[in-house]
Formats: sequence, C-alpha cells, structure tokens
Amino acid sequence: MNQYLIQGGTVIDPTGERRADVLVRDGVVAAVDEHLGESPDAGGATVIDAAGCVVSPGFVDLHTHLREPGKEEAETIETGSRAAAKGGYTCVVAMPNTDPTQDCVSVVEFVRKQGEAAGLCDVRPSGSITVGRAGTQLTPFAELAEAGVRIFTDDGSGVQDPLLMRRAFEYALDLDIVLAQHCEVARLTEGAVMHEGHCCSTFGLPGWPSIAEELMVYRDIELVRLTGAPVHILHLSTAGSVELVRRAKADGLPVTAEATPHHISLTDELLAGYSALYKVNPPLRTMADVEAVRGGLADGTIDAIATDHAPHAPETKEQPLDQAPPGMLGLETALGVGLASLEMSVAEVVAALSWKPAAIAGVADTHGRPIAPGEPANLTIFDPNETWEVIPATLASKSKNTPFVGVELKGKTKHTLLHGAPTVLDGNPQR
Repeated sequence: MNQYLIQGGTVIDPTGERRADVLVRDGVVAAVDEHLGESPDAGGATVIDAAGCVVSPGFVDLHTHLREPGKEEAETIETGSRAAAKGGYTCVVAMPNTDPTQDCVSVVEFVRKQGEAAGLCDVRPSGSITVGRAGTQLTPFAELAEAGVRIFTDDGSGVQDPLLMRRAFEYALDLDIVLAQHCEVARLTEGAVMHEGHCCSTFGLPGWPSIAEELMVYRDIELVRLTGAPVHILHLSTAGSVELVRRAKADGLPVTAEATPHHISLTDELLAGYSALYKVNPPLRTMADVEAVRGGLADGTIDAIATDHAPHAPETKEQPLDQAPPGMLGLETALGVGLASLEMSVAEVVAALSWKPAAIAGVADTHGRPIAPGEPANLTIFDPNETWEVIPATLASKSKNTPFVGVELKGKTKHTLLHGAPTVLDGNPQR
C-alpha cells in the first residue's frame, strides 16, 4: 500500500482555504484533517513536509510545446514532462505544431503513449484545426474527438480563412470540442519581430501591430455569436483584446481566454539589446498592455495562466533577431512569475493555474479537483513566499531559452504528486 502524509500545509482548492493535513493512499485522497499525523490511519505513511506551504490541486497547462515528434533536439515529451512536474503541473495540453502535425489519430496516439511512458505528468494531445496546419482543409474532427482529443488549434498560426473557421465552429458545436485560436492576421505581421510602437521605431525593428491580434479576436467572437460554439483565445497580449473578451463574456458568449507569464511580466523595451530570448509570438507589448492583461486575470475576463512553453535549441536562438524562432520556456517558472507579477491572492493565482484551465481542457474529472476523500491525488505543494532566481543549468527542459535569468521570482514548487505517487520531492524529479 502506497501512503503519503502531506503534513503541515494550507489546503487551497475550489472549495476554499483551510489548514489541513492530507493522507494519500493508493492514488486517491484518503483523508483530510488538521491533525492526521496523530491518527492511526496515517500509521506507516511516508511523511511529506508541507510546513509553510500550500497544498493545491495540480496545475494544468493549456499550452505546452513538447516538440516531439520532429524537434527532439529542443525538447522531448519526457524532458518537457519533467519540466512540467518541477513546475507543479500534473497535466499539460500538447500543442500540435509537431512534425508530423498532430492532425491524425496515429500521431495523437504516439504523443499520448510517449507521455504515459514518461509517467511524469498527464499529457493530453491537442489536434490541429487544419491538415498540416496549412489553413486550407479541416482535419477529421470526429475521428480525433473519438480518440480523446478535446482541444483543436493551429497554434503558431491563426486560421486565416473566415469561411473555413465558420465551418470548424459548426463541427465543434456538434462534437462538443473546443477550438483554440492563435489570433494573428498574418498579412499584418509579415517580417515583424516585435510590437509596433515607440520602441520598435527607436530600435529600428519591424513592428507587429496590436490590430493584427484584435481583428481575429473580434472575428472569432462574432463567429461564436453566429454559431453558438465555444472558443478559447490563446495568449491574449493587448489591451484591446482583453476588452473584446470582456464584452463577449458580458454578452454571455462561450468565450474563454488565457494569458502567458511573459505577457504579465515583460515589455517590449527588453528588445533594446536585440536578444532573441525576448522574441515571442505574440510579441511582448507595452506596460499599458501588461497592466490590461493583469487586470483581465484579476477580474476573471482571462480565465487561465498558460505557459506557451516553447523550447528551442540554443543555436537557433543565437541567430539574428529576424531569423531566430519566437518562443520562451515557461513550465518551471510560471508559478514564480505569476505570484511575483500579479496583485492577486495566492488562491486566485492557483485557480488560474489549476481548476480553471482543467475545466477548459476537459480534464476536470481528474485534475483541478477538490482535495477531499475519494478524489484523485494529483497534487502540488509549493512555498508561496520563497524567492528565487533561475539557474539555467538546473532546468529540466532540454532547452534553456528562458528570459527570467536574473529576475527575482516568488513561489517555488516543492513536491508534485501524480496519481498519488511523487514525481517531484523537495524540488527534485523522482524519475
């Protein structure tokens, strides 16, 4: 019998906050009480010290690039899963821009099985909206949904054809799946490397206008209004996009949205050094945009914090800014960035990392659950007050392209349990 007594922590879950010990037995929560260490039921249990820590449902990432198959030099499903576990994640949604694309059952099943073999977190493959993410032909939604795919996205590219997107919404409504849109009108971003504004003019770099994102956010919200199908907006980055989503929710439309750790903490001014570490899609915006995104998270307009974890091999990020690929690591730093950057309670940040994204991803039956007897023991234990800085050599990810070196973060994962078994203890992966 595998038993763990998580002792001395503060439990935060969808039901509220309380001081309690948690007994885990054979993959599920067996008991939750303030003094379980004195109970005979906990006899023989391995003690996990949670003093000064929060015990919460495991985090769920709606937006993870695991690169496998096709770009294993940057990340594999195993290394990405290990990074996820170190960051407190028990479930991640794997983005489909792999090679080959996750547009058929065979590739989706490969990703799922690789995640199961790693055994570090629950890897849920997404499917692409269009074949090869080429934007011209819809993927076999029904077959992929039957194989367990819940979220469909061409992430990395927005679906440019509005008629094709309308048809996708109509299928999605029938199949009870969610379309997640990368909002970018590509014609407006050709050649761009950073946000269009004062800084890009000063630095002499081609600019990426906010309207390129906002036009597609507006279009898809109106398609939701027309079809009744839900949409999830990926990585909101502009004040205008936040306001569009706020109005859509006020109208009662089934629209959800996410924000990344870097869009709540970093601005376009950081491109002054021309470092590709700060190149990301959508680009870092102004402080006014950052404050709007923070406000959207605080008032519930934006539902979730999602990492957009995008590993790249070092030699690719060392290229000139216009040639380097966009993207940053995020899994191991999301909690620390969130608690350091947001004027939200710990419970509100945990909600945006755990049960809110779990509901969007369709995994709320096993992740983001209340911590109560009989519930699955997918849990995260973190110190919300520990300050720390990133040391690239200690990252579990195969790549090291993080912009947070030298930045003080707040909040550090100590232990992570998946199906009742530790994947991380005292910050160290167990597999």
